[in-house]
Amino acid sequence: MTGGAPRRRGRPARTEAETGPGARERILEAARTEFAERGYDKTSVRGIAKAAGVDAALVHHYFGTKDEVFAAAIEVSFEPALVVPAILGEGKDGVGERLARYFIGVWENPVTRAPLLAILRSALTHEAAAKVLRGFVLRRMLERIAADLDVPDPKFRAELAASHMIGIAILRYVVQVEPLATVDPEEIVAMVAPTLQRYLTAA
Repeated sequence: MTGGAPRRRGRPARTEAETGPGARERILEAARTEFAERGYDKTSVRGIAKAAGVDAALVHHYFGTKDEVFAAAIEVSFEPALVVPAILGEGKDGVGERLARYFIGVWENPVTRAPLLAILRSALTHEAAAKVLRGFVLRRMLERIAADLDVPDPKFRAELAASHMIGIAILRYVVQVEPLATVDPEEIVAMVAPTLQRYLTAA
């Protein structure tokens, strides 16, 4: 037998780099990249952990399941806690334009577009991804906006608004149908805003 302290069995101690204050942000950034490059089905919690330089258990600790990591990756792109008050802050007048400008702006930004493309593509073919997208975009954003505007059938109105905007996203950024794919974003906002306004505010 060799001398010295006995070997500890079980998991090795986590380093400060793995558990420090930046670990959660690194996991989220890695998740965005992994989902964007690999899609929902080929992305794993283990792969996200490896890309972030942490143990897979730490991903589960912060986010739970892969679906919850997926939802968190969406939230990083949309930032509903900041956006919903900004869209609602000035009341009903102009809410359609503010919503359209925000939505198109998120898609026009290359940093937020890549993970959203992966999310949208995944949602078209995987029910788990579609469920996350429905729950986030509808419940956490559009339904809150419609409900705060105090109009009849807020959930139905939110779904109409979502169908309109997601349809634009698919045709412009996924399928890239011309001329929609290359038209100036301001033209899209100008055309779409009155429809969103009607969906969300008409009596």
